Amino acid sequence: MENIIKEMENKMKKSLEIFQHELTTFRTGRANTAVLSVVQVECYGSKMPINQVASISVIEAKTIDIRPWDKNILPDIEKAILAANLGLGVVNTGDSLKIKFPDLTEETRKEMVKKVKKMGEEAKINIRNIRREANEKIKGLEKNKEISQDDLKHGEARIQKITDKYIAEIDNLVKLKEQDLMTI
Repeated sequence: MENIIKEMENKMKKSLEIFQHELTTFRTGRANTAVLSVVQVECYGSKMPINQVASISVIEAKTIDIRPWDKNILPDIEKAILAANLGLGVVNTGDSLKIKFPDLTEETRKEMVKKVKKMGEEAKINIRNIRREANEKIKGLEKNKEISQDDLKHGEARIQKITDKYIAEIDNLVKLKEQDLMTI
């Protein structure tokens, strides 16, 4: 039973990490290099993550500077950023790209909050599915007489407690991101 609970907690932790990463890709009104993690640049005959072809740094509150290691791929990087449809302003200076983060409108902020809440719900559903799997496994142990009914009840209670912890963590992340998005 301990292995089942440990495996369940590892899956929940991984699910939470994935959700946290998805939240970092959300564009707020401030410059954030994580927003560019979804950008794939077509160069040298293959697609590569932008951070493997250029250095990326935040130079102002609403501006990112992208300096390619090979200046010949600057147009490819620009094209990839525009194709990613992130709603960012791109200015080509000849040897680097300046990425401007426009102010978010109230309407855009509310739409983004809705998306964050939806992502949070999906993450919670994933956590509950992991809980259901673990509960089924320990019920199987009880059915095969490998554990007692008391052990089953104790195991289910521990599984629920761990599930509640991860659900609360997701709710907290959603709340923090909502505050971040609604802050002007």
